[in-house]
Amino acid sequence: MRALQIDRFGTPDVLGLVEVARPEPGPGEVLIRTVATSINPVDDKTREGAIGEGTPPLPMTLGWDLAGIVVDGGDSRLRAGERVIAMSHQLSSGRGTWADLVALPAAAVAAAPQAVSLVEAATLPLPGLTALQTLDWLAVSRGRRLLIAGAAGAVGGMALQIARARGVEVDALVSREAQAAFARDHGAGFVTTDRNGFQDRRYDAVFDTFGAFLTEAVADGGRYASIATQAGPVPDLSARGVRTIVNQVHEDGAGLGELTELVDSGSLQPRVHSTFGLHEIHAAHQRFRAGSLAGKIAVTF
Repeated sequence: MRALQIDRFGTPDVLGLVEVARPEPGPGEVLIRTVATSINPVDDKTREGAIGEGTPPLPMTLGWDLAGIVVDGGDSRLRAGERVIAMSHQLSSGRGTWADLVALPAAAVAAAPQAVSLVEAATLPLPGLTALQTLDWLAVSRGRRLLIAGAAGAVGGMALQIARARGVEVDALVSREAQAAFARDHGAGFVTTDRNGFQDRRYDAVFDTFGAFLTEAVADGGRYASIATQAGPVPDLSARGVRTIVNQVHEDGAGLGELTELVDSGSLQPRVHSTFGLHEIHAAHQRFRAGSLAGKIAVTF
């Protein structure tokens, strides 16, 4: 079977389509035929060699996101022929999803949404779980006030939609004026590109997707979550009773099930900027690296 692997670090040219052995699912695992996947920042950093310690040994198959069809459900509740989505924590497990067939723990798999295509569904797992798990830690509920820094990005855009579905009042910082319409159309109240625009505003929680460090915007006793690991830890705000975290995503089939329900209810809309075939993976990465994306880069098998 085919897999997209790297045997050295570097530019997108180091990605190669190679033949590898078919995976054999173990106890508690599901074998899935990949229909589509997507490119995430962590894939780009891993390929470049920017992750450092903890990178799986070379050669390695990249990829975290997966949408496909169950081939063998093993002893799980999943059956052959079912449409599913999954996220593999590729850095810790070494199980990349950029392959024709992928064996994953059943606990990391969920039924795919029925309201969208598998190509669209493939853009959900990593950004969607990052948004969902971070919002759960922030513990914002109906009527509470949340600020999202980067509310039009892959993670921030999903966090905005999920939070609004929960009845949370959301304001948004976006990087470009062209992104403001997306944030407003998906329920954000106050939207700006100016980081200084929140000096007179206070929030129960702040969701920081890129290292904006808008720490003065969180109210005393609130919570501040960052997912920008490359930006370093959030400053210590314990003197104001503010809890802080740099949140790390984890495999979560139950969370994927929540995302599926939100998509099927119309509360969460995946965004695909463009789609490339497997043999166009170099072009797909070049487009990803060019930036200014209005959605995810999907790759079909």
